[in-house]
Amino acid sequence: MGQWDVFLSPYKQAVDELKIKLKGMRTQFGIQGNTSPIEFVTGRVKPLASIYDKTREKGIPFEPSEQLAEQMQDIAGIRIMCQFVDDISTVTRLIRQRDDLRVVEEIDYIAHKKQSGYRSYHMIVEYPVETINGRISVLAEIQIRTLAMNFWASIEHSLNYKYQGVFPEEINNRLQRAAEAAFQLDEEMSSIRSEIQEAQAYFSEVKEATNPTIPTTQEQERE
Repeated sequence: MGQWDVFLSPYKQAVDELKIKLKGMRTQFGIQGNTSPIEFVTGRVKPLASIYDKTREKGIPFEPSEQLAEQMQDIAGIRIMCQFVDDISTVTRLIRQRDDLRVVEEIDYIAHKKQSGYRSYHMIVEYPVETINGRISVLAEIQIRTLAMNFWASIEHSLNYKYQGVFPEEINNRLQRAAEAAFQLDEEMSSIRSEIQEAQAYFSEVKEATNPTIPTTQEQERE
């Protein structure tokens, strides 16, 4: 096993374990009869080619080291998809409450979008994994976003390769408009859900008011 395999092994373990645990959260909502704020979960370990590009950007040596582990926080990456923007705050709260990881940093690219139009909520967590050499804590990045945000980000990422990260001005402007359209769609769908929930609550109250509980036989006898 090479140096890189040894170095990346805990990260792969962290991704596998976090995916199972976060998917388990989704399942628990279903068991309890509630709608889960988590639509689905994916994860990956950053490929060596991407690690190399990132080390060049950061000006650090491309080698397995403590410096690399400390300065590159997204070697292990988890992505959580939600249906609605409001679900994102629920998921972040659930992650903060977990006792099997420690939140190191949070970056809100939803309230403060990137210049490109990119929106997502990022959490850097420290997660311990058990290895044959003992417990090792690794950093992992958890990205939480809606399906619409993810669609835009996936397309923008693939176009980045084509244009090598430098978009023509027209394409850049169109991508920004598309990002705003995706966010407006998210907000509209959240608004529709809120109105439906309010209507359901109202009709439930009306139903209870117009259909009082029929007393049981024992209650009738006591009366």
